[in-house]
Amino acid sequence: MKRNVIIIFLTMAIILLSPNQINAENHYRPPQEDSTELRLQDMLMNFLDPHINHAVQDYYLDLLSEPPLVYPYFVDVVESHRVNGFRGFILSITLDVIPVVGPHISVGQDRLTFEISAGPEVKLVNYTHFENR
Repeated sequence: MKRNVIIIFLTMAIILLSPNQINAENHYRPPQEDSTELRLQDMLMNFLDPHINHAVQDYYLDLLSEPPLVYPYFVDVVESHRVNGFRGFILSITLDVIPVVGPHISVGQDRLTFEISAGPEVKLVNYTHFENR
């Protein structure tokens, strides 16, 4: 009887203390309210989405059997600036992204910098992989 209690206790301890699957939803900080800035950022993410996903899928091509996706709500704008001065229309934007596979299982964290110019033309200028998950 005493041995069964110890086995049950140890089993529960192992289950509770084992590392859990980290998923992207744990890292997502939802906005608290809508704003003009948030709408503009969401429009920009819709525009950049194919470029972001193409860059991420290229990076993970040899690492994963299934291509990851980056959903717009798993993108944080780190920095943006005008490359060619005030009212110049060559812009740089740096994004932190969390690529996921399947049911939002994160596979890493990456930082992408794009240069956007008239046309519109979007060019990936830097890709930094921070961590695997």
